[in-house]
Amino acid sequence: MTKIDTLRRFILPCFAPPLAAPPTAAAPAKKRISTSLRDYIYDDPRLQELNLDLDRVRKGSDDVEDDGPVWDAAGSTSPLAVAPPRPSKTMAIGTIFGPRRGHVWFCVQHDRLSTKPSLLLELSIPTQQLVKEMQSSELVRIALECSADSEPGLGSCPLRSVPVWTLSCDGRKLGFATRRKASEQNRSMLKTMQSMTVGAGVIPSGTGSALSEEIMYMRANYEHVVGSADSESFHLINPDGCPGQELSLFLLRTR
Repeated sequence: MTKIDTLRRFILPCFAPPLAAPPTAAAPAKKRISTSLRDYIYDDPRLQELNLDLDRVRKGSDDVEDDGPVWDAAGSTSPLAVAPPRPSKTMAIGTIFGPRRGHVWFCVQHDRLSTKPSLLLELSIPTQQLVKEMQSSELVRIALECSADSEPGLGSCPLRSVPVWTLSCDGRKLGFATRRKASEQNRSMLKTMQSMTVGAGVIPSGTGSALSEEIMYMRANYEHVVGSADSESFHLINPDGCPGQELSLFLLRTR
């Protein structure tokens, strides 16, 4: 070893001390749940019921049944709140028709090939007046009301069996409506329209054996909503979801 190497070895560290390595941060210790706490969570029946409810929501299955009590945050049981029954909704075919110089009829069918309607009402609204109402306003509401106390047994019969109704159109009283059985003329008209699902127009006179004058009509699909034993409604559904005429007919029985 030369003298220069010796000097470098012993003198140079005095002027340039070696750099200390940066301290390494200690990794945080992982928190692990104790065995006793884990056993408590899995063995507690209240938490098991909560986990069961969470699994039911996540999986969306109905095969998990639990009729036991529901525990709240305080650890006490409380009965489940029973929600009111939802109104039932179905589809129906509704046809508004009437002679030009006559009054309006409303027919409800669940099968357009059948000439026996499930509901047929004769309204006292003149056909031309209803046409003007629909042309001047996109929102038409027809309400048929009856009182359960007006006649004996009227409060217990099915809503569609009520024979006479008080009629209002957009809040204005316009007379009465009467439940009818399909006549030969009604059946002839429905038979003529069997191939039609949605549409509006005029059936010329002489088309059927019982059609003696022109019949104006408008046929469409309706949403039939049964709210309760005392309320039903029919709401016109515009084809293809396009905005257009909004027409609803309500059957209401007051008590």
